[in-house]
Amino acid sequence: MKQILVATDFSNSAANAMEYAMALAKVLNMEVCALHAIHPTEGINNNTYNAIFIDDYYNTKREALKAWAANYTAKDEYKDIEVTTICGVGFLKNVITRYIDEHHVELLVMGITGSTGITGIVGSNASMMVSIVKTPTLIIPLESKFSPSPVITLATDYETRLSAQDVNALNEMVEAFGSEKMNVLYVAEKADTKQVETGESKLRNLIKGTELEFNYINESRPLNGILDFVEKNETDMLCLVKHHHNIVYRLFNRSTVNQVMNKSVKAILVLHE
Repeated sequence: MKQILVATDFSNSAANAMEYAMALAKVLNMEVCALHAIHPTEGINNNTYNAIFIDDYYNTKREALKAWAANYTAKDEYKDIEVTTICGVGFLKNVITRYIDEHHVELLVMGITGSTGITGIVGSNASMMVSIVKTPTLIIPLESKFSPSPVITLATDYETRLSAQDVNALNEMVEAFGSEKMNVLYVAEKADTKQVETGESKLRNLIKGTELEFNYINESRPLNGILDFVEKNETDMLCLVKHHHNIVYRLFNRSTVNQVMNKSVKAILVLHE
């Protein structure tokens, strides 16, 4: 069965991300796996290595993770969702990528501190993971709450192609939520009529379960335009296609973040080429 993978460090932001993931799993009919990475040197006292102590420490961590996840499975609304837990020893990026390589992970969910979504990404574990994995990654700011009928906005320059996995994830969400429409926000420094028409046609062929409403940014600061749009249209989920050379990629650049740090995004779905 398809899984939603939730990375946790037992923080408040991780707890909020887990709550969001459980609600999403109920809608998408998926399993949830809560993953915690134990740093390679964690539990080692100075230079003394005691194999028995370390094993006990790891077991304590595993039990703590099970108890943490039980806080969600105990809720009546989530009783039918299958939840597993795993503690992996290693750096977070290695533990996550190894798990994704070995399991059918449809979506990676990570929490970030703070209510301002874009600002919280920079320098975070979430920022690191979206640069490494190709799995669609949903980033949940601390104060964000799940919406059963979310307003979804896809920001695109039409040049960056969505992967088959990302297209499938988008279609599954649109269908499960019963979304009547999805906003498509064309982002480019220079508009090209032919490119726009071709891009719209391709998206209509890829995303068929809902009406696509096309919008365009026509200003000198397109990145500010994205966040202005999602704020005015009360977007619950902003979808970004991450590519090293496209304009959307600059949302992950600190200098750009400083310009828009007062803008808030409820949830960010990072897609890949």
